Amino acid sequence: MKTVSIFNHVLGPVMRGPSSSHTAGAFHIGSMARSILGGTPTHAVLAFDPGGSYAATYEQQGADRGFATGLMNKPLTGESFFTALRDAPGAGLELQYHVRPLAHAEHPNTVDLDLTSADGTHLSVVARSIGGGEVEITRVDGRPVLFNGTAYETLVEVAADKAEDVVDLLAGDGGLLDSPARSQEKGAVRLTARRKAALPSTFRAELRALDEGVRVWESAPVYFVQKGRPLFSSATEMVRIAEQQGRSLGQVALAHEAQVLGLSETEVMDEMLRRYDIMVQSVESGLDPNFTGLHLLPVCAGAIFKAEADGRLSVRSLHTRAAARALAVMHVDGAMGVVCAAPTGGSAGVLPGTLVTLAEERNLTREQIALALLAAGAVGMILAIRGTFAAEVAGCQVEIGAAGAMAAAAVVDAVGGTARQACDAAAIAFQNTMGSVCDLLHGRVEIPCHTRNAAAAASAFVNADLVLGGYTNLIPLDETLDAVYAVGLAMPPELRCTSRGGLAVTPSAQALNSGCRGSACANNPGVRLK
Repeated sequence: MKTVSIFNHVLGPVMRGPSSSHTAGAFHIGSMARSILGGTPTHAVLAFDPGGSYAATYEQQGADRGFATGLMNKPLTGESFFTALRDAPGAGLELQYHVRPLAHAEHPNTVDLDLTSADGTHLSVVARSIGGGEVEITRVDGRPVLFNGTAYETLVEVAADKAEDVVDLLAGDGGLLDSPARSQEKGAVRLTARRKAALPSTFRAELRALDEGVRVWESAPVYFVQKGRPLFSSATEMVRIAEQQGRSLGQVALAHEAQVLGLSETEVMDEMLRRYDIMVQSVESGLDPNFTGLHLLPVCAGAIFKAEADGRLSVRSLHTRAAARALAVMHVDGAMGVVCAAPTGGSAGVLPGTLVTLAEERNLTREQIALALLAAGAVGMILAIRGTFAAEVAGCQVEIGAAGAMAAAAVVDAVGGTARQACDAAAIAFQNTMGSVCDLLHGRVEIPCHTRNAAAAASAFVNADLVLGGYTNLIPLDETLDAVYAVGLAMPPELRCTSRGGLAVTPSAQALNSGCRGSACANNPGVRLK
């Protein structure tokens, strides 16, 4: 069972919208492929399978820019993201995107990369973006691997009689995180190692002294290096630990994250608050009445927020304030602004909308906010272990549905509820959104993503209060997540982020112009008018 980190896989990455799978995931794949090649390629051909979601959305969701940014070693959150495709030739990179059948398209977010370096070195990589910005490289030059960016990952192909000597070299400086995986083919042994630091500068020369025909591929991490063992891998285990220790879900999640990443608890809290501050900034940016950059949807978050403040709606309500703030973040996300995935780009509005509103209402301390977000992250971790965050695999229920469940757990934790209550609130939130489809219009994370984020933020308070008030949840979180994942796998591809079903194919949706609305795009250099 894989080890999941809250920062690496749940509340992050800090990214440009609109999609963690397609924007952040593409950037991570490009970055890892570049590190294996040893620098920016001079020629890169990226191919997507016509049956996958990349083929349908790679331009609209900025995957083309994400790949280019990673391959050129540019920051994802920098302004150069918007000009990456124009900048590539000046950086010496000839970049092409193709849609064609792929041999290893087991995942809808699969990409084949054929790269050539300035010295003529050729590299072939097969990779997939598996949700929430998390990625896996599954083949390197035809060799099966599983690099996931959470360590310095190395593949060594060496003569069988030299394998033990290579293991000794890999372990010689104490940098191994675990024993190298081993496979054998035609007299050669392949060793895949995960390390907490890069290979020593002398490593390759020492290898060649052992075997002149040795081949080495090394990928640098794109996340925090995961150095420790998890404290738990199920909701049942984490509730049991919390009850035995008399701790909240947020406190148990704090201990878990510190151990997995080899950080102090203070460092974990500081990093969580840094990400929270990015959430707050995205709320404030999206509420600005002068905000621009959406393609299909007129900007509305600021107007709704003001209408509630002026008493012009049906009732004065923190639920509406939370919904408006969630809309604000999705405005930023849809305009390719900077957000914190929570757990994905398409669901990035729910937790900020909920937590910023709760912090205002209850005068939460910074510590309470950080622990509430850690509680939310713990719920997301269990989904990442048992299922997926990818709507391409299991529909909107594992993106916005997951964010709503995480937010409900955060509310419970922030107001002093127990770990069991937090998990029960998350469970009923999932139960209420089970089966929700991903049917985004024109491949853009705007409609119906905005209102679903808003509704999930408002519902987080309801689900939390139901449990805090005495509702008994009889289907625990682990079992609920298993059911959610099974339902997601049963959905047809048309309802999983391909824009080929649901609202996306209604006559009104088809009639919409997928370009920007007039001056809405004037201040966004990354948007193309049609």
